[in-house]
Amino acid sequence: MKQPFDLNTVLAHVEEAIRPYPKAAMFDLFERGYNSLFEQLISCIVSIRTLDETTIPVSLRLFEQARTPEQLLALDIPTLTQLLYGTTYPDQKAYTMRGIAERIMTEFGGQLPADFATLTSLKGVGPKCANLALGVATGQAAISVDVHVHRVVNRWGYVQTKQPEQTLKVLEVQVPKEQWTDINRLLMPFGKHICTGTLPHCSTCPVLPWCQQVGVERHR
Repeated sequence: MKQPFDLNTVLAHVEEAIRPYPKAAMFDLFERGYNSLFEQLISCIVSIRTLDETTIPVSLRLFEQARTPEQLLALDIPTLTQLLYGTTYPDQKAYTMRGIAERIMTEFGGQLPADFATLTSLKGVGPKCANLALGVATGQAAISVDVHVHRVVNRWGYVQTKQPEQTLKVLEVQVPKEQWTDINRLLMPFGKHICTGTLPHCSTCPVLPWCQQVGVERHR
């Protein structure tokens, strides 16, 4: 018999459960001092289809050479691609980053506007990266939905959606704004280490009393 779902209670248990595990990459980098909107956006691009274990060292290597749009434009594509070695599609990401830096310098005077519409107008920047960068760097209310967030909230039965984009829209309605950034901060590591895609750790999960275990056929 499952208990009535209470988001505050569930998130409190999730926060305690993930304490032993590494923070999500963007939040880790923020705490290391890479907290400008530009740095967060660039790191999010690094992270696309790339594990956090690679995203963090690649981002740190890149930021040793360039932490601003102007500094990034001083790097040619081969150099930038080499700095991005280890991430997926490093050459494609190098062109994406230079394109973003060029627009920031030519259209925005070197200062990236903290605005969702502007960020998503940049080639290669989707809603996930825009919201994540805004939420982490500026504290704006923003929900970023990746595969982990999408899987977890559907498995709980908190939403019933097929695609992350649909999940985002539902969460923006159901979750209080002051908790929007917490959704990504908490559920990314929770989905990666506990509520995993295959064989989730249901038997030891502190959220089990509230979780409907939608789609779970086997678990640990």
